[in-house]
Amino acid sequence: MRILITGGAGLVGSHCAEFFALNNPKNKVIVLDNLMRSKIFGYDKKSVEFNWNYLKQFKNIERIKGDVRHENDVKKAMGKGVDVVIHTAGQPGVPSSVRMPIEDFSINAFGTLNVLETARKKSKDTIFIYTSTNKVYGENVDKILLEERKKRYVFKDIQGVDESVPVDLTGHTPYGVSKLVGDLYTQEYAYIYKMRTAVFRMSCTYGTRQFGFEDQGWVAWFIIATLFNKPITIYGNGKQVRDMLYVDDLVDAFNRFINSDLRMGVFNIGGGPANTISLLEFLDELEELIGKRPKVNFSTWRPSDQKVYITDTTKLEEALNWKIKTKVKDGIRILVDWVKENESYFS
Repeated sequence: MRILITGGAGLVGSHCAEFFALNNPKNKVIVLDNLMRSKIFGYDKKSVEFNWNYLKQFKNIERIKGDVRHENDVKKAMGKGVDVVIHTAGQPGVPSSVRMPIEDFSINAFGTLNVLETARKKSKDTIFIYTSTNKVYGENVDKILLEERKKRYVFKDIQGVDESVPVDLTGHTPYGVSKLVGDLYTQEYAYIYKMRTAVFRMSCTYGTRQFGFEDQGWVAWFIIATLFNKPITIYGNGKQVRDMLYVDDLVDAFNRFINSDLRMGVFNIGGGPANTISLLEFLDELEELIGKRPKVNFSTWRPSDQKVYITDTTKLEEALNWKIKTKVKDGIRILVDWVKENESYFS
């Protein structure tokens, strides 16, 4: 197979590239990335360049520096055509989308349309996988009744959020809106152009080679801050809950769709009810693993910050016979060990 992975130097993209390169030596994996992550978040050190260099070791991975918004860059990466596109490129920060909504739209919305349209013109039989987000549901999730406990909120009447929750008539933040545009275009290309497409609405994805900042990638950021004595700001009271999905389990779902008979699909994907954690509980877990706590400041809630998001993965499990393999405590420990091993990149 020829597989194009946009945003291939990011957390999800680099793990996809590694998986498909190792899965079959005959696979040709093309990685497209503009290496903008540090610039987007105002970070003065390199970040995803680590992954860019890491992928160099694989002989069947070709790395192309380019931008999904530039048609010629995407055409160059696709060459004469590809069998699969895994579109992970994006502006992933909620606060940064509020600061720069036009940039956010150009990357997430227009960038997705540009890749879809180039794929359709180059090879309409391409399988297109889009990494969407739970933020497409916006504040509709907050209409679900909650109970407040000592260190977390919990859903009162349901186990998790399924795909029937509405995506409109609510606040989203510009990030949620731009990702929803790409989500809908990916679905539309299956309906009108008969492409095989899948939308994966992701919850909190984490794993090794994740470069977390305060604005995005909070799991890695909390670990980095704790290890290297940097202050953490919690927006809200820290009782907000997320279900955590280790990146290898996400890549497994992508692979299962590629090898399935499904023509299209929209799936919520996350750690589910068995892999939830609140911010306060996460700090407790880090203290147990690392032996110390960071300095924590509390600030006001951020716009459209869901107090609880837990994924109902029933549809995905039934459609693709998919199951979580990495439990949350195991995944956190793996990431802590990886950050320790790469101290020079973070300290």
